[in-house]
Amino acid sequence: MTPDLVRPIALTMGEPGGVGPELTLKAWINRRGNGRPFVFVGCAALLREASARFGLDIPVQTVETSVEASTLFSRALPVLDMPLALDALPGLALPEHAAAVIACIERAVALARTGAAAAVVTNPIHKNAMHQAGFAYPGHTEFLEALAGPPHRAIMMLAGAGLRVVPVTIHQSLRSAVNDLTSEMIVETAIGAAVALHGDFGIERPRLAIAGLNPHAGENGDMGDEEIAIIRPAVDQLRSRGLDVEGPLSPDTMFTARARARYDAAICMYHDQALIPLKTLDMDGGVNTTLGLPFVRTSPDHGTALDIAGSGIADPGSLIAALDMAGQIAAHRGRSA
Repeated sequence: MTPDLVRPIALTMGEPGGVGPELTLKAWINRRGNGRPFVFVGCAALLREASARFGLDIPVQTVETSVEASTLFSRALPVLDMPLALDALPGLALPEHAAAVIACIERAVALARTGAAAAVVTNPIHKNAMHQAGFAYPGHTEFLEALAGPPHRAIMMLAGAGLRVVPVTIHQSLRSAVNDLTSEMIVETAIGAAVALHGDFGIERPRLAIAGLNPHAGENGDMGDEEIAIIRPAVDQLRSRGLDVEGPLSPDTMFTARARARYDAAICMYHDQALIPLKTLDMDGGVNTTLGLPFVRTSPDHGTALDIAGSGIADPGSLIAALDMAGQIAAHRGRSA
């Protein structure tokens, strides 16, 4: 294994027509003098074209190994080159790029699992274009879980501005999320989050806030009975296992500044219940972290932004925060090993 101090983060290409290339270039400018280095796993020509388009004049250099990437990072942006078979156009997501996008993710994960990379950070993918090409997973999280294999279960956590949120159900319609929700899912997600908060973030005894599903957490059944039938039993099980949990809490008040001070992470019942408060508080610096995997993975908390791709105005804040968090988790795991 490469010594931890020089192991780079593997940064995937993501959607070639999105803002990923621009963000990657800006992240290198920000980090070349500090922080753990990264190696871009993707098309070198894509970065060179973007550098010329934005007048950045960034040296992009292909490498063969992670050690080479680390020693080069202060002078040039290192790339494990995976050329595209079809040229990319800013603002256009093509199904024809899906195979290359997938291959980059697979290679980055392989680097992390063998110890050649300290972590994986993924640039955003365009799910619709991927699905048109036959991609069988709702998103990154589910694909990474498949790559990790049993018994690993991927858990999505979003973090930013002093808030961590963990959705129990993720990439599905609200109707199906409500229909699928069970006490067992809540318990499994909460336990996984608590284990990761302790192991990856060094929180000795994580405090978890469990959200209700209905307005006012159901008002004792007047506005829905899921809190009584599903969520409260899950809270009772978690307490019986020694976890520090509170809930079910009314979703419309649990994200205020005063409420957030009482917990380390909020366990939410569906995707938007978790992501709306997080993105409202910190759209530019939020980080998506996948818990429960045998490797570290983070990503920026935004999509491919096709509407501004190629404009030069994309904000790299979330990607830089994702790189920082990936490095911090990797270092913490290294100290705990």
